[in-house]
Amino acid sequence: MPYTIPNLLTWLRILLIPLFVGMFYFPDLWISAEDKNLFSALIFLFAAITDWLDGYLARALEQTSAFGAFLDPVADKLMVAAALIVLVKLGRVNDLVSFIIIGREIAISALREWMAKIGESGSVAVSFIGKVKTASQMAAILLLLYDGSIMGLDSFWIGTWLIYLAAILTLVSMAYYLKMAAPGAAEP
Repeated sequence: MPYTIPNLLTWLRILLIPLFVGMFYFPDLWISAEDKNLFSALIFLFAAITDWLDGYLARALEQTSAFGAFLDPVADKLMVAAALIVLVKLGRVNDLVSFIIIGREIAISALREWMAKIGESGSVAVSFIGKVKTASQMAAILLLLYDGSIMGLDSFWIGTWLIYLAAILTLVSMAYYLKMAAPGAAEP
């Protein structure tokens, strides 16, 4: 495993997951519910920033690696799955929505692995719809974790609409990836 700054940032994201989840198990005497929401949202925001930063640094410092390419999406999926499970437990996200998002991540990861094994990984490269899905999903999770007012706006209400949008985009992007992976789809 190459010890590069991008890989260390990815490992940091993974190591933050127990702190992120554990935040909601601290006794209310130690930390108020509002502070749990704030700190968990800040941890998630930090993780999202380091996700962008590790990719940027890997390219800028020419420190890309096969290990980093493997670990980065794993870290992302673990953090998102942990956040969704916490949000379901808190009653802020519908369990079906969480299942759709987590299930799609598992299915598309398996599809990408299979396509790479048969030499067709380019046919399931990240699409624009996948990027929009990720952006709405990350914003929704952040707002739902915070669960408060931001400049007079209800973060729960906005986050709820965004997570439903993310679920719809999740299904659309999964259909797109499955179509692109279908035999003969990549041929002109």
